[in-house]
Amino acid sequence: QVQLVESGGGLVQPGGSLRLSCAASGSIFSINAMAWYRQAPGKQRELVAHITSGGSTNYADSVKGRFTISRDNAKNTVYLQMNSLKPEDTAVYYCNAAIRDSFIVLSDYWGQGTQVTVSS
Repeated sequence: QVQLVESGGGLVQPGGSLRLSCAASGSIFSINAMAWYRQAPGKQRELVAHITSGGSTNYADSVKGRFTISRDNAKNTVYLQMNSLKPEDTAVYYCNAAIRDSFIVLSDYWGQGTQVTVSS
């Protein structure tokens, strides 16, 4: 069984920084793309950043230049470095990954979510 476990959320003042981590564990054969999504109250879940297995990245326009996604393939972990945070970044952030398990079945996995609150 495969699990994604996020950490690093919390309360931060506008202009501050946070780093989210998401570690995949379990019967993993390989991990393809990984991504971070977020969902604010009353809004749909949206893609924040995406990274391929080769390290290519793309970002939502609203976070370009402020957020950086990266991954450590040896640790099966994806990170989201968030700088210059704004109140509108407040949301629950979810990790997502396309993972082949030990049976070589490719499935989409989600973390449990971590709350990020940007407020003075």
